[in-house]
Amino acid sequence: MLNLIIFGPPGAGKGTQSEKIIDRYQLVHIATGDLLRAERKAGTVLGNEANEYISRGELVPDSVVVGMVRNFMSSHAGAGGFIFDGFPRTIPQAEALDAMLLEFNTAISAVLGLEVVEDELVKRLMLRGQTSGRVDDQDEDTIRNRFREYQNKTLPLQGYYSEQGKYQSVQGIGEIDEIFTNLCACIDTVKS
Repeated sequence: MLNLIIFGPPGAGKGTQSEKIIDRYQLVHIATGDLLRAERKAGTVLGNEANEYISRGELVPDSVVVGMVRNFMSSHAGAGGFIFDGFPRTIPQAEALDAMLLEFNTAISAVLGLEVVEDELVKRLMLRGQTSGRVDDQDEDTIRNRFREYQNKTLPLQGYYSEQGKYQSVQGIGEIDEIFTNLCACIDTVKS
């Protein structure tokens, strides 16, 4: 089973590249935000538990999010693999994900890190803010704060997965197809 994490700061191109990877490798996309919305809408036990936290203005605990991922993977048991987008975001989440994947007799195959310098990210996100109307992409201070949050909370995952020999850095600046070709080269080394 091929299990990938697409990793990088806001604006690195994770969504764009995920779509191309999913199509090429026939993976199932796991976006925890989508799972959370679906579980809440369906009124599942985990969705109701998440609602309790959200209604108090609190973050949904890792155990609830991992439970949703477990349910999703169980309902897609025939999948040849998964691509995780937006999860894990912290080392405790990565540890919980690793433990959960063991229950399925699988593991993360590779973590694909899109490397993009901050000024390029700001430029991309400001452009996206103009074209998409996303308010969080229209203010440079907000964008730079999101980048700092990423550096402080999510970037440590690079070391966590590097220690496991799973982190692969890919230059995230250039033509979309060129970046995709480089990502595929990484994926093909772990797939074979």
